[in-house]
Amino acid sequence: MKKIDNIVIAIDGPAASGKGSLAKKLAAQLGYDFLDTGSLYRRIALKCIENGVDLANKEEIITLARNFEEELGNYYDDSALRNDNVGSTASKIAQILDVRAVLVEFQRNFAKNAEKGAVLDGRDIGTIICPDADIKFFVTASTQERAKRRHKELQSRGINATTSAVLAEMQERDARDAIRLNEHLAPNHEVNIIDTSDMTPSEVLDTALKIVASFTNPDS
Repeated sequence: MKKIDNIVIAIDGPAASGKGSLAKKLAAQLGYDFLDTGSLYRRIALKCIENGVDLANKEEIITLARNFEEELGNYYDDSALRNDNVGSTASKIAQILDVRAVLVEFQRNFAKNAEKGAVLDGRDIGTIICPDADIKFFVTASTQERAKRRHKELQSRGINATTSAVLAEMQERDARDAIRLNEHLAPNHEVNIIDTSDMTPSEVLDTALKIVASFTNPDS
């Protein structure tokens, strides 16, 4: 039976799939440490925007990320990070291998140093950052459903956007992340896939909790 301490749960999936919401609720329910790793990339992206860094200048972005590394430990939820421009910039700079390398050690140490357990939500968690995570989730939904959710979110924030424009942006981002996301679906990769297209948030959480329970209490 698995010793119930320092359990690492990795959660990944495409944008607007519900993975972030699940990760927060799951961590709160289990009493585990939580890290939204995408926010780390967003914080670097925000720094790039604030400093007027040209995204074509990879060396400058890498230098900025290295100099900013120590501040990443001061994790916080900043609404400025949810700006669409920040999100788009973060997705692009995350393609820079040296920037990703700067963040790898921080994320791995976060998972390793959790006393009871850790839930990490974001890019490459189950494949690169914590390939030996105890439990891996891949949260997904249809492109149309994710675009619908994203459009609703933008409207709630007072941002005007057409459904077709949101769908096009979603498809572009999916294409950019296709190789990374498909790694989770490889035959040799053990992952729990949750399709949230027709599920309520509470149903998604219940499904995840049952999977965690079957791992931590296999004989129950």
